[in-house]
Amino acid sequence: MSGTTTPRALVVDDAPENRMLVSALLVQQGFDVEQAADGAAAVHAASLHAHDLIVLDLGLPDIDGVEVCRRVRAFSDAHVLMLTAHDTELDKVVGFEAGADDYVTKPFSVAELVGRVKAVRRRTAGNATAARTHHVRRFGTLTVDAPAREVQLDDVTLELTRIEFDLLDTLTAAPRVAFSRAQLLERVWGENWFGDDHLVDVHISNLRRKLADDPRSPDFVCTVRGVGYRMGAGR
Repeated sequence: MSGTTTPRALVVDDAPENRMLVSALLVQQGFDVEQAADGAAAVHAASLHAHDLIVLDLGLPDIDGVEVCRRVRAFSDAHVLMLTAHDTELDKVVGFEAGADDYVTKPFSVAELVGRVKAVRRRTAGNATAARTHHVRRFGTLTVDAPAREVQLDDVTLELTRIEFDLLDTLTAAPRVAFSRAQLLERVWGENWFGDDHLVDVHISNLRRKLADDPRSPDFVCTVRGVGYRMGAGR
């Protein structure tokens, strides 16, 4: 999202009152908003236009939110904020593995949702600034091109979600720094993010899987006991 382009959002929920509430909040935050009442309509809408943010209900009547997220991830790097009526670890992990970036448990407060949306806007603006100042970084067979937001391993381009890239970008920009989970939350999700720091561990696990990085003996993303994570030298 740039300063000269109005950001675009897609709100997906089968309950009209929820769609209207979320859409109104997003319009207040400066988004152009589209709506979809089911999974098939959501995938179709996402394929027609590039969206900066997709607010996606997990419990849809036809295609559930997890499958919608998987299909959308095949062609879109939009920030996906999943709405779920359940606050279980399984729901979160399954959603993140499908490509969701964040989640909000229903019923949610207006302040919580607005805080998440503001964090998305700040993070995207920050990525644009970082892309102008960082160079290509190499860690053994891993290459991180920050301006292009492209990651290659053994000359093969990896398909990372926006959050996964931002975590890797943060770690590789200061490879000798051990970042705490709280620091990674602030840098990647934003300082006003609502939630627990276990979210970092889930996305780091997904990132490691795509890097073929053994968590017991990692080459790239190393665990610093009692602190958090730092970047390794690569292989």
